[in-house]
Amino acid sequence: MPDLAALVPSLSPASWALVIAAALIVGFAKTALPGAGTIAVGLFALAMPAKESTAALLLLLIVGDMMALWVYRREPDWRTLVRLLPSAMIGVVIGVFYFARVDGDGVRLTIGVILLVLVIVTVGRRQLAQRRDASGAAEDRLPPTRAAAAGSRPGAAATAQGIGYGLLGGFTTMVANAAGPVMSLYFYAMRMPVLTFLGTSAWYFAIVNLFKVPFSAGLGLITRDTLVMDAMLIPAVFLGAYAGAKVARRIPQKVFENLVLVLTVAAAIGLLVV
Repeated sequence: MPDLAALVPSLSPASWALVIAAALIVGFAKTALPGAGTIAVGLFALAMPAKESTAALLLLLIVGDMMALWVYRREPDWRTLVRLLPSAMIGVVIGVFYFARVDGDGVRLTIGVILLVLVIVTVGRRQLAQRRDASGAAEDRLPPTRAAAAGSRPGAAATAQGIGYGLLGGFTTMVANAAGPVMSLYFYAMRMPVLTFLGTSAWYFAIVNLFKVPFSAGLGLITRDTLVMDAMLIPAVFLGAYAGAKVARRIPQKVFENLVLVLTVAAAIGLLVV
């Protein structure tokens, strides 16, 4: 009979505490605050080697994705997903090549800078939109032909923005499982209601994370120890997801949006200073 104790990955008690806390956060983030998932990235990176931690966390994220899909399966904005997913997959492939050539410090610096720039751009865009709303809709004063032309721009702009965020999301999720804040900023900019935000996020990450698995395996990052550790952590993911689903339906829209921004800034600063 095999020695079951020998199958358990040899982590210190402190490291086990970190990965258990991270698993709880993964579940909670998937069903309540997607941007919070970057905290789990940091905890895993503290508990084990940086590159190996990305594959270990990926498998737990997929478990969390399945929980989020069950809770929010009827909530997504499908047009947004169609806009995002093709470029996200290209971003994943770019991330594979980058991941293979850059060390952990370079990865953290790159993603931290990207997040901070996105926060500044997103907040600036929202403030500009609010000023426009306060001054009235300009299209109401245009002749019909000019109003139609003006109305055609947001679709093209939204598509271009979706492609850009999709690329960044695919890239950052491949190199550090850190696309939660990136995509949260995009969904925030789209002014989605809380449940639509969470449903669209759930479908996006379920598809993209499954797409990443062959690449992580090809890089040799998925091992027996990784699989055993993740199997032991699945109950913590379930517990976090259950708590998150209860909380999400009680969060006011404005509080939710502010939390997304705060968590994104915190994640960016953490990646830059750790």
